[in-house]
Amino acid sequence: MTTKGSPAYSWMVFAAAGGFLIGMLVMAALFTVFPAGPWASADRRAEAAGRVEPPVVAVRPSPPETPPAVTPPAQTAAAVPSVSADPVEVLRGRHLELPIQGARREDVRDSFNEERGASRQHEAIDMLAARHTPVIAVEDGTIARLFNSEAGGITVYQFDPTNIYVYYYAHLQRYVDGLKDGDRVRRGDVLGYVGTSGNAPPDTPHLHFAIFQMTDQKQWWQGMPIDPYKVLR
Repeated sequence: MTTKGSPAYSWMVFAAAGGFLIGMLVMAALFTVFPAGPWASADRRAEAAGRVEPPVVAVRPSPPETPPAVTPPAQTAAAVPSVSADPVEVLRGRHLELPIQGARREDVRDSFNEERGASRQHEAIDMLAARHTPVIAVEDGTIARLFNSEAGGITVYQFDPTNIYVYYYAHLQRYVDGLKDGDRVRRGDVLGYVGTSGNAPPDTPHLHFAIFQMTDQKQWWQGMPIDPYKVLR
């Protein structure tokens, strides 16, 4: 019987320790020389065979490219004459209506350069007609101002479609019902009626008609006078 502390027992302990150490050394050698052996894990065998799957990485998709901004087509505006254009030729090209309903072009008389008083020219034309004859818009536009003055009496200032020219109708008997500042009018619309308001002779009803080109300040009451006779005839 082998007892603890006897020489036989010591030998057995030594032999067991030696065998365990030898076994560990053998296993280490096997892992080093044959890393893909049956004793290795599945991941280890796959790595040794060069078949290791790359790690799964979440990829954020790139946002779609923003399409270029689409520029809307420019709106077509009324034809604006160039700075160097002759106003008479521009307005003649529009074939303006005569400002008195039923008037004839051959009856229009040129009085643009006639003197009025001691220090001013007429800068307009006078068109005779029976009292209450309709006065009409010579073309499309906007009512710039309805005005009552000592000289012109009951008057209408009308902008043309480009807001460059002003048409001036004076000595009216009255306005057409409902007309007001800012109204849009069409060619041929009635604005008022022939009369003798202002400084017109009381027994000579007529329309005082003027055209002028506004300055850069766009003031409806002033600008460069244009001879209506040259435009209308």
